[in-house]
Amino acid sequence: MSPLPVAARPARRGPVPAIAGTGPRRPAAVIALLVLLVLLCVSGCGSASTKPSSSNLDHFGGYPSFLPKNTLNFHGDTVLTGTVQRPALTNQGDGVEVKTPHWSVLISVTGPEVPGEGLPYQAPSTTCTWLVTMSRATGPVPISPSDFTSIDDMNRVYQPQFVPGQPRPPGVLRPGEAVHFELRAAEAVGEGLMRWAPNGRNIVAKWDFVVEND
Repeated sequence: MSPLPVAARPARRGPVPAIAGTGPRRPAAVIALLVLLVLLCVSGCGSASTKPSSSNLDHFGGYPSFLPKNTLNFHGDTVLTGTVQRPALTNQGDGVEVKTPHWSVLISVTGPEVPGEGLPYQAPSTTCTWLVTMSRATGPVPISPSDFTSIDDMNRVYQPQFVPGQPRPPGVLRPGEAVHFELRAAEAVGEGLMRWAPNGRNIVAKWDFVVEND
């Protein structure tokens, strides 16, 4: 006797339920994974050091490499106090309040400005011009170009002079007055210091700079 035929099952309609572990990830799980990745990226960026690189410091007025680090008297953008016993050392453009037994004065040296930047040939030396500003004197302050000297990273000393054709300051700055004048010298390219010794011997303030002609 032949077996009875099995009745054909009706075709299932609608989507077939996915077997656990074999179907696509749910949208909520995908979103959670993306959020986790974003948090990890933010955490990694936040842990990076925010200290400026040495190249940035050099470019924006870092101290010359030949200076002894233990002699730096630098407090950011604040005005320093300079005396014969403790000369102030700061960046070009920053102010120094120089104090002596007879007077005090606020002084800043900006520069140098140099001609011929961007030329195809960079000479080993160039003409440098500094702008000196003095104010807030409490007594008669002598002004002489011979009191200013510049020194480069090879310890060569330069004697800047008043710029020809420019107004010269008075020989003495008195209380209530303010003066601006320019000093000029031909100097080697590289790092240097402008120094002020109002009595011609004892330095009370120094400004670091970099001569660049490229």
